[in-house]
Amino acid sequence: MSGRLQPGDTAPGFTLPDADGRPVSLAGHAGRKVIVYFYPAAMTPGCTKQACDFTDNLDVLSEAGYDVIGVSPDKPEKLATFRDRENLKVTLVGDPEKKILEAYGAFGEKKLYGKVVTGVIRSTVIVDEHGTVEHALYNVKATGHVAKLIRDLAV
Repeated sequence: MSGRLQPGDTAPGFTLPDADGRPVSLAGHAGRKVIVYFYPAAMTPGCTKQACDFTDNLDVLSEAGYDVIGVSPDKPEKLATFRDRENLKVTLVGDPEKKILEAYGAFGEKKLYGKVVTGVIRSTVIVDEHGTVEHALYNVKATGHVAKLIRDLAV
């Protein structure tokens, strides 16, 4: 597992399949700010709440110059079901090999119900127009995170 990213770091590049199996890359968003958020699993309560919150605020974020990409270890088929079931508008990409999750410091040891387990660490990384990390937030809460993000970014 690599360490956590810090503001000023170069965001690791990636190309991952979206819910329809099409490649989505960070480089494809050059010139726009990107909110890359990492979540454990599609169709679980917390992850659904977070994805719906991002979808509900997508217009506000987009008008402020932000694109949103959600990354989980799920395969595209599961992401498509998740997107369709919840009417999600955010771009969801799958990282079943967890290489990008690890590159962003969003996979590793975490506490779950008092036990130390290895898994996805709910995280959000904001990348500027030039591919540089502006903010790296780890162990974020699923509920209320998007509202806090909007406040903190002064969107």
